[in-house]
Amino acid sequence: MRLFARLVSFWPTFCCAAIAAMIYGGESAPMGRQAMAASAPAQEMVIIDTDIGDDFDDASAIGLALSSSELKIVGITTAWGDTVLRARLLDRLLCDTGRADIPVAVGIAKHGPGQAIFSQARWAARQPAKAYPAAVDFVLEQIRRRPGEITLIGMAPLTNLAALIERDPATFKQLKRIVIMAGSIHRGYGDGYAAERRPDAEYNIAMDMSAARQVFGSGVPLYVMPLDATQHRLDELKRQRLFTESTNLTDDLSLLYLQWAEGFRQQTPTLYDAVAVAYAIDPTLCPASPMRIEVDDQGFTRPTSGTANSFVCLSSDSGRFFNFFMPRLIQQRLAGSCAKSP
Repeated sequence: MRLFARLVSFWPTFCCAAIAAMIYGGESAPMGRQAMAASAPAQEMVIIDTDIGDDFDDASAIGLALSSSELKIVGITTAWGDTVLRARLLDRLLCDTGRADIPVAVGIAKHGPGQAIFSQARWAARQPAKAYPAAVDFVLEQIRRRPGEITLIGMAPLTNLAALIERDPATFKQLKRIVIMAGSIHRGYGDGYAAERRPDAEYNIAMDMSAARQVFGSGVPLYVMPLDATQHRLDELKRQRLFTESTNLTDDLSLLYLQWAEGFRQQTPTLYDAVAVAYAIDPTLCPASPMRIEVDDQGFTRPTSGTANSFVCLSSDSGRFFNFFMPRLIQQRLAGSCAKSP
């Protein structure tokens, strides 16, 4: 009897909902649609600045961004060295994965001492050349359209970012935040098992120290993922699981990996740059603390006393990172929309 009474009391509400559904074509009411729209999480608007084509980690970071619905990629800009060939590489990757809608812009073709080799040049060169917009013009235009909304993810020497500051510092300050893979605070390259940890002059800082100083002094909220927190190695078992999935994305990544392995004579890549993308999606993966950083004349990022100019992550859990990274790339099904390059 108690159950029957509850059903009777519920009946008027059920009838109203059913009538509303018939009137509004299967939806309960306009207010219901508004409530559903309000509850949907907003996408984070990002522009990615990358020197893709040398190491493997840039490609893996772009793959993570493409596989993450939390991000709306406003555009991707190329940095450092042969920025046009890097743009062609991005074009091929975006075409193969059905994301040719993402604009690609060419950054400043600056070179420096100790520059890495373009290991994936053969793969990039198969994509036909075309005209690209200039990265500085493109980024400033996007910031003006969406002031306070865009996160700039830097995964390269900071040359393009410094050029933005020099061209229009007021517009640059309208970025929501900057997330960069850069620097070395206590831990250098590959010293995870060393008894005494020492920092290194990290590549993205050392290649353009003047640019790095400008970015650290820009006043835009700056989140730094240094070597201390980004040395997550894609070991053989993870590579096998990822590359045998045979989606458009993982097939491209497997070829880019092979050219990197041949060019650098290495087998296990370190996914430095993917941590910056992961942080932009979920900051709990690499908790950052306020810190004042100065860039010295040797390219070291030295923590000093004084007012913080950045938030720095000094540690991230590798197991948790890969539990975040691997399923996204494996489960995503990105269908190609362009003809495959020959």
